[in-house]
Amino acid sequence: MRVLVTGGAGFIGSALVRHLVLEKGYEVLNIDKLTYAGTLTSLQTVADNPLYSFRRADICDALAMEAAFESFRPDRVMHLAAESHVDRSITGSRQFIETNVIGTYTMLEAARRYWQGLADREKDAFRFLHVSTDEVYGSLGAEGLFAETTAYDPSSPYSASKAGSDFLAKAWARTYGFPVIVSNCSNNYGPYHFPEKLIPLTILNALEGKPLPVYGKGDNIRDWLFVEDHARALDLIAERGRIGETYNVGGRNERRNIDVVRTICALLDTMAPRREPHEALITFVTDRPGHDARYAIDATKLETELGWRAIETFDTGIEKTVRWYLDNAWWWEPLRRDYDGRRLGLPAGGGGR
Repeated sequence: MRVLVTGGAGFIGSALVRHLVLEKGYEVLNIDKLTYAGTLTSLQTVADNPLYSFRRADICDALAMEAAFESFRPDRVMHLAAESHVDRSITGSRQFIETNVIGTYTMLEAARRYWQGLADREKDAFRFLHVSTDEVYGSLGAEGLFAETTAYDPSSPYSASKAGSDFLAKAWARTYGFPVIVSNCSNNYGPYHFPEKLIPLTILNALEGKPLPVYGKGDNIRDWLFVEDHARALDLIAERGRIGETYNVGGRNERRNIDVVRTICALLDTMAPRREPHEALITFVTDRPGHDARYAIDATKLETELGWRAIETFDTGIEKTVRWYLDNAWWWEPLRRDYDGRRLGLPAGGGGR
């Protein structure tokens, strides 16, 4: 099995590449532009593996994508390359539109042309998995869950760009009969997570005795999914999912942001104690514009159709995550020198993930 993965140097992408190479024994080509959030250090465990290869390229570059298809000849595409940080999209939306919309269009067209030239047997087996987010659904109230049939209602430039890419993928399936499957996941966490997002930022700021910023009152709720559970789900969806369908991937681990931060503080009080409890570092800051109140995924379709289950609970996953950051300063220290944890996404007039 030859799998072309886009964005394989990113957080979720690198977890997927490690899973495909080390657990499944697949031949993998990783295509990544290596923006600020992509680092090849996340792939050290596969870097010398003969099943793994890397090509630095932009998914918006049609000629580069066509060349990659023709030389690698994949059986499957798993498209993860995307700009993903909501705060950055508030003040820099253009890059999100270019990468997430134009880049996805470019990938779909390169893959479709390649697919049309395959022999019938290879053509029937080919799959294109488009990996997306639950943020396309907008915000939930106190009750209910996002299902695959939930209407799209994106709130940020990031989620709007991902919604657009989802619609493109589904249109390519309906218009051209192209074998696309779409997945929408809840918030991921785990090792190798770039330290701009809530969990790694909280861990590293706490270790350095810096303020732990919590937006608003910290009441916003997210459904947390351990990244290695997500990688297993993506592999399963690409292998056994039905063409043209959408599969939601969630960990069934809803937590308020403030409770996530307090859990991390309690773990660090035990694992890396300081004079004062880490919770004393919590600082409430002005909320982000358009901050969705609650996300929660109904993963019933994935669980019943394909038999997937999340292995990690939030309690087991967050303990593993905190321990990993304590044990792997070699990975995150260079990233912290480039990004020191300052708040992003503050347009004139205030606000900011």
